Amino acid sequence: MLFAESFADAETPASDRLVLPYEVRRKSRQRVTLLSGEELGYVLPSGTVLKHGDRLLTGNGLVVVVEAASEVLLEVRTDDSLLLGRAAYHLGNRHVPVQLDQRFLRFQPDHVLAEMLRGLGCPVSEVEAPFDPEGGAYGAPAHGHAPTHDYRPLPGADVNEAHHPGHGPHRSPAKIHEFK
Repeated sequence: MLFAESFADAETPASDRLVLPYEVRRKSRQRVTLLSGEELGYVLPSGTVLKHGDRLLTGNGLVVVVEAASEVLLEVRTDDSLLLGRAAYHLGNRHVPVQLDQRFLRFQPDHVLAEMLRGLGCPVSEVEAPFDPEGGAYGAPAHGHAPTHDYRPLPGADVNEAHHPGHGPHRSPAKIHEFK
């Protein structure tokens, strides 16, 4: 079994692929199967969410690229930026993971949220697509801006500071024996 606990640079060529839906990519410690069929265990800082395009670096130097699997989602698609902004506001106010684009936003299926958005005048439809939502206020900027991720320390950050999300002296180090 391969093992990873760190990330490779975005430009590093990958030797294998890991395709996972969003709910699985939210787990920071688990055993998964690569497209090649080989098993990979990874232990990342608590709170880390794997994003589409991330590259995991294994202990033997192999690089595995993470891909967001297609899943059934709800989508609001409109050229009306005010309507799209209202939809994003109301979903964000409910702390729903949302994938943003200039003309659409996507979120996981929820009939209550869909009806709320329809009541606001938003067109809501079901789509099948990869889901790669925003990282949140304490996470990374949108894709393409920086190679940082949810709850990974920023350059120069004091990760031993007790109030740094996901870090500090109250966290125990990762242990490989957790894979059973």
